Amino acid sequence: MAVNPSRVFAAVIPVGDVYRDENEGMIRTVRRNTEQTPTREVQVTGNAELSSGPNRARLCLQVSSRKDSVTEAKNSVSRRLDYILQSLRQQGVKEENVTVTKDIRRAENAYYMEAEVCVTFSDFVKMQNISNFLVEKLDSSVTVSAPQFYHTTENLESIRRQVCLVAVGNARHKAKEVCRLVGQSLGRPLVIKEEETKEWEGQSEETEDQSGGSSQPTVNQKIKNATVFVSSRIFASFEIKAKGKKNS
Repeated sequence: MAVNPSRVFAAVIPVGDVYRDENEGMIRTVRRNTEQTPTREVQVTGNAELSSGPNRARLCLQVSSRKDSVTEAKNSVSRRLDYILQSLRQQGVKEENVTVTKDIRRAENAYYMEAEVCVTFSDFVKMQNISNFLVEKLDSSVTVSAPQFYHTTENLESIRRQVCLVAVGNARHKAKEVCRLVGQSLGRPLVIKEEETKEWEGQSEETEDQSGGSSQPTVNQKIKNATVFVSSRIFASFEIKAKGKKNS
């Protein structure tokens, strides 16, 4: 994951006393007593951008047979289906990551049976090795679809939290530099608010245009297309303390 540099805007202004308000995930400031010495404040914005590749892939295989009797269709599909499931077990794929569906239809005077095996992988190298092996060993009656890459909900939530924290860290670091520049010390945070978040998937338009779009994307291109980018912009204000006082 790469963190992009962000711009900072700073302002030093007086504010009132501080109280906590948990609404909207921020801390507010008000003036409770105008006779008290106002708190000095530095305001900054911090930005961050992170990217994360997909952490799951789904590989599906379709086995089909058309026979005069339903028994023959079932037996034909079952033999190849058993071979696929046995191969998956030998490669260390857990049963909980395998889903099998079967469908039988009657077409005119024949029976058509189709079975689909979908396997979820977190190890993309293992997935590719298994896909290559099955394509080599099975005949044309078995179709191995191109893998589909995606993110789990936990993976997306993790990158969203991380980018917010990185933006807050950038804001605090720059506020500290502003205070150092004017000979002051950075105090406690008064306001921390996430003002904007953006999330998008895939490559830039320029990169997509260069591919031409005439051929099927490779596995690496599919992974790039499924890569998620998340950006966050943070507004934060911190108390300014006189030089020599202990930072909070």
